[in-house]
Amino acid sequence: MCGVRKTFVRLQQRGGKRKARIILVIYGFLFCCSCGLHYLCSPIKKVIMNKKNILLINDIAGYGKVATAAMLPILSYMGHPVYNLPTALVSNTLDYGKFNILETTDYIKGVFPVWKELGFCFDAIATGFMVSERQAKLVADYCREQAERGTTIFVDPIMGDEGKLYNGVTAATINSMREMISVADLTYPNYTEACFLTSSKYDEQGVSFDEAKRLLDALRLIGTKSAMITSILVEGTPSVVGYNHVIDEYFRLAYTEIPVHFPGTGDIFSAILIGHLLNGEQLIASTQKAIDGVYKLIDLNKDNKDKNRGIPLEKYLDVL
Repeated sequence: MCGVRKTFVRLQQRGGKRKARIILVIYGFLFCCSCGLHYLCSPIKKVIMNKKNILLINDIAGYGKVATAAMLPILSYMGHPVYNLPTALVSNTLDYGKFNILETTDYIKGVFPVWKELGFCFDAIATGFMVSERQAKLVADYCREQAERGTTIFVDPIMGDEGKLYNGVTAATINSMREMISVADLTYPNYTEACFLTSSKYDEQGVSFDEAKRLLDALRLIGTKSAMITSILVEGTPSVVGYNHVIDEYFRLAYTEIPVHFPGTGDIFSAILIGHLLNGEQLIASTQKAIDGVYKLIDLNKDNKDKNRGIPLEKYLDVL
């Protein structure tokens, strides 16, 4: 308002008092004296204040847009303050076949007491890849403690796809992920992961909707409140199925599949889903937006030569 006041004084000195008053009234309407923002500042402030703090507990790949490197830019673009705690440092995406990995369990064990002393807390926590049962137990205990304070827990039990475990993932990881799901508000394994978690048979021909619902119920028995299964063929159609405990309802969303493979698409789905849920949107609507977002990004990048590095998200955030 400083420039406005100077204009007002100059006009008064020149005798243009009426014009000066009109200018001051207009600027007083358009601008907020406390922050200097446009008159829409109140709703803007409200939106900013309503954005949720989220902690990502996932691995970080040095080369490739997966895990934290895929989720952080999307959630930040959606306006949510994002914090991260790496479960492992990985040289590159596992799709290259060769990689080096550094487990960070001892580091994590030292982080939690410091954060507790400093009073750090989060509106939501999203967990992904867990390196060991010891790490999963440590993270699950922290999530359980935070959930008691009102933190929403999202669990993506990253383990495998297309009927098999990912490179470097062992059978012990299954128990680790069950530990994580036991504290979840919402978990969303893909079909492969859901089968491993529930000791169910994987059928590449797909399942009926009733069979999908039984899989969801089996996930709920592990402890999660709501559950979804992604990348599942239901009655011949690629789908996402889910159970929403808030309204006690099962649902199914079909989608069109693009026949290419990118690592990190599950992380992209997770980030879009969580971003909309934290904005207060309903589960089905948020899931549909996540499906649409992943489809758009795959379609825009389907001709990329090196798909093992994932999708270069920063170029395409505006399509989300």
